[in-house]
Amino acid sequence: MKNTRQKISFFVVLMAAVLSIRSAGAVLEIDITQGVAAGIPIAVVPFEYRGSDPPPHEVSKVVGSDLRRSGRFETIAHENFLNRPHDHTEVEFKDWRLIKAEVLVVGRVIRMALDQYRVEFRLFDVFKEQQLGGFRYDVSGNKLRKIAHQIADFIYLRLIGERGAFDTRIAYVTLQVIDGERNYLLRVADSDGYNPRTILKSDEPILSPSWSPDGEKLSYVSFEKKRSMVYVQRLKDASRELVASHDGINGAPAWSPNGRTLAFTSSKDGNPEIYLFDTQTRLITRVTQHHGIDTEAAWSPNGQHLVFTSDRSGRPQIYRIRRNGTGLERLTFEGKYNARAFYDPNGERLTLVTNQGNGYRIGVFYLDSRGLHVLTDTTLDESPSFAPNGAMILYATQQGGRGVLAAVSSDGRVKQTLRFQKGDVREPAWSPYNQKL
Repeated sequence: MKNTRQKISFFVVLMAAVLSIRSAGAVLEIDITQGVAAGIPIAVVPFEYRGSDPPPHEVSKVVGSDLRRSGRFETIAHENFLNRPHDHTEVEFKDWRLIKAEVLVVGRVIRMALDQYRVEFRLFDVFKEQQLGGFRYDVSGNKLRKIAHQIADFIYLRLIGERGAFDTRIAYVTLQVIDGERNYLLRVADSDGYNPRTILKSDEPILSPSWSPDGEKLSYVSFEKKRSMVYVQRLKDASRELVASHDGINGAPAWSPNGRTLAFTSSKDGNPEIYLFDTQTRLITRVTQHHGIDTEAAWSPNGQHLVFTSDRSGRPQIYRIRRNGTGLERLTFEGKYNARAFYDPNGERLTLVTNQGNGYRIGVFYLDSRGLHVLTDTTLDESPSFAPNGAMILYATQQGGRGVLAAVSSDGRVKQTLRFQKGDVREPAWSPYNQKL
């Protein structure tokens, strides 16, 4: 990918960028490159399994991996365990204090019937010698990994005081090159990149996936008919609807918080502007009015404002406007480039791509103070979106000359990379909490 990718992304919905994406594989590695210096020491004991054949997923392994990659916990190595309890009757708290564990997780998985499992777990405060919580779940085998994410979410909430985001999903775009043929894939996976599912396959670029607030649909840009068009697709049955196919540019779709309106960029009236599409009435309303290029709209959590990228000042900067087109104000002034803004769940911060003269990096912009905090130190970062709890930011970057997904905490203290062994991955978007699938 070349530097021009970031410089022109807000003009033509990343049309030039996709030409530099290479083949993508399916094997994932997660590297935690930076964590909190003093994470909570936690021992996750391998869950006891009762059954003939091994379960399709190791629940305790997934739980431990989730907590470790959050950067907020220090998972104690299994070889340091003095014993391996599976319920409260077997716990000897002094043994865990000896290895400096502050928190203990124990549990078991019981095969109840063909493809039916019971999962039990308990969470303990080692020093207070108290149980902090526990649950029992009865699920099918294909739900075991989801249950593990939910257990990790419970532990995160109980110990950190914030809702976890492990039981969520991500959307992203890859490109597979097989025998010289290029296939673009829009995929959805667990938040840790596992269980990938292909939503759309095309021999033309796919860009800008955006989640509906209920997590049941994705909007995106497709070039399958040799020009940019905006679609909305249901994940459950793959049915889809064409939203915008006007002459010129159609791109950068973004859902309103109530799921009724889709903001998008179009040059249907001659210049790239922000428009709103009402999914019920199918009426289109123009929001911006300027001879500059306006694109990459994102909604405030209350649905009353939009932030967007515009070059009306000469360089790409972030602006805010009411959904009725009034109250326009410029937000960013620091740096020569600020683009691709995305609100946090509380509406207090924006994550964005910024260039302060040392490359394209991920930053957080505070709406009250108008301060900008740069979080990453790489130089070709793009497409940031907040996790639904606002704690982490997912984005795309380069590593070893190819594209990978990465995440950084909103304070910059925790960093990790989701790296496929082959090829590039781009255009990530983190799902909301509300998901029925």
